[in-house]
Amino acid sequence: MTSASEKVEGRGFCAVVVRTSRKKSATIKVEEGIVSVVVPKTLPMDKIHQLVDSKHDWIIEKLAIYAEAQPPSEKEYVSGESFPYLGRNYRLKVLTGDLAPTKLINGRITVTVPDPDAQYHYIRRALLNWYKRNAEKKIREKVTRYAKQVGVETGVVRIKEFKSRWGSCTPYGDLEFNWLIVLAPNRIVDYVVVHELCHLIHHDHSIQFWKEVERVMPDYRECKEWLKDNVHKLVV
Repeated sequence: MTSASEKVEGRGFCAVVVRTSRKKSATIKVEEGIVSVVVPKTLPMDKIHQLVDSKHDWIIEKLAIYAEAQPPSEKEYVSGESFPYLGRNYRLKVLTGDLAPTKLINGRITVTVPDPDAQYHYIRRALLNWYKRNAEKKIREKVTRYAKQVGVETGVVRIKEFKSRWGSCTPYGDLEFNWLIVLAPNRIVDYVVVHELCHLIHHDHSIQFWKEVERVMPDYRECKEWLKDNVHKLVV
C-alpha cells in the first residue's frame, strides 16, 4: 500500500515512501527521475530516514545521470506554463496535495503533488503519464477508423517512445506508435496513423506506397512537411 502523504525530504530531492506487505527489507529505487523507498509496512520513519541519508550520494548520482539523458527542454513545469496536445495549447495547473492522477479540467492540465516547489520530476512524470494515457486512447481510435479506409486489418497496437521515428509496423499487422506524436496537431497524428497502416500494404516507400497514402489523405504532403519542420518542438 502506498501512502502519498509519507515522504522523505532529502538533500536535493524528495523520496516517496511505498509501504508493502510483500517485502521484508527496504530498497530504494530511482526511476525516471523519481526516488521511491519501498519498505515493509511497519518500518518506522526514523529507519527510513536513516536509509535514505546513507544512500544520499548514490541517489544524487542516479538523478544526475537521468537528467543528462533527457532531451533538452525549456519547460519549468510551473502553473501557467503551456503544453500542446492535438493542436491546442493547455495551461498547466499545479496543485498541492496527495499524489493524484493528472486530469484535463476546465481547459487546464491539472497536476497534484505534495510539494510543487521541490518536486519538478514528479510534475514532469505526471504529465508524461497523462500524455501516454491519452495517446493510447486517441491513437487506437484513429487506427480503428482509418484501417477501414485503407482496407487493412491490424494486429496488436502498442504505444511506445522512439528516439527517431513516429511509428513502425510488421508484416503481421502489429503497429507501434511514438506517444509524443499527440503533441502535434490532430491532422498530423492522422497522417502518422495512415502512414503506418499503408505500410501493411506496401512495406517500403515506393511510388505505390505514397499513392496509397494520398488516396486516404490528399493533404499528406503538408502533414509530412509540418512534421519535418516541427519535430524539435515535440518535447515535454
